[in-house]
Amino acid sequence: MPNWSEVLREIGNVDAELKSLSAPDQVRRKYLKKLFEKTRRNTIAYYSGWLSKPNIEGIHINDEDKNGFMMAVHELNRSDGLDLILHTPGGELHATESIIHYLRQMFDDNIRVIVPQIAMSGGTLIACSSKQILMGKHSNLGPIDPQLRGVPAYGVIEEFRTAAEEIKEDPSKVHVWNPILSKYHPTFLSQCKNAIEHSKKVAQSYLKEIMFKDVPNNTKIAEKIVGSLTDYTGNKSHARHIHVDECKILGLKVLELESDHELQELVLTVHHAFVHTLMNTRSFKIIENHIGRSLIKLM
Repeated sequence: MPNWSEVLREIGNVDAELKSLSAPDQVRRKYLKKLFEKTRRNTIAYYSGWLSKPNIEGIHINDEDKNGFMMAVHELNRSDGLDLILHTPGGELHATESIIHYLRQMFDDNIRVIVPQIAMSGGTLIACSSKQILMGKHSNLGPIDPQLRGVPAYGVIEEFRTAAEEIKEDPSKVHVWNPILSKYHPTFLSQCKNAIEHSKKVAQSYLKEIMFKDVPNNTKIAEKIVGSLTDYTGNKSHARHIHVDECKILGLKVLELESDHELQELVLTVHHAFVHTLMNTRSFKIIENHIGRSLIKLM
């Protein structure tokens, strides 16, 4: 399979004037179809361009994305299950939960999540709602930390806690903290706490009901995994990268891409094709299936 440079060269060599599709579209769909031919499972890719275009509204998971998933699921043979390729920084908790609910209904929980590079926060929550996660040595999940108004809930709570401690020790610091804390609505702290508790609850239920459905002591297993994924003190940062070895130590059901060379090559080639599209065109989000149906959001 082509590597990063070879995929870019192939895109450059495509004569787009001969077809209605652009060169990036042709190359991306070519390899997405090849991946389906390898697995024989429905394949949908969900890609965000936040790494190269970080400040665009709508870059994170949101309710509008469900329209893309509905389009991608239409006309698929749902009995073949779903391989969902994820590359996302996460996003809105309730939108993420709604997308998970929809896909579960469509594919009867027969879903695997493939993480070629990064699936953070809400992306990790989606991964936890699958039967199995496919990752390579280059792949990362992240802490499950819901975002409200674009900021991590755990970070807000920690900021309030730090402010309270410092002001208690030195009341004069209230003048330092006041401009920082005044940006939050009075009920925002409660909203953050509620979002954190809800994210823990749904993550545990997904793991118990899907990944560890028939496993003894699945409640304790789910609680342990979610406890680690939502441990703000231990994780230190919303952006912390959790590698494949640690995911396996946590207890998640992970299949290493390196165990199947052909599959690994196909997944990485698909990944390169999507990232080249996001880096070199006006697109900032792509939802696309193996038969070429796609929703592409442009700047």
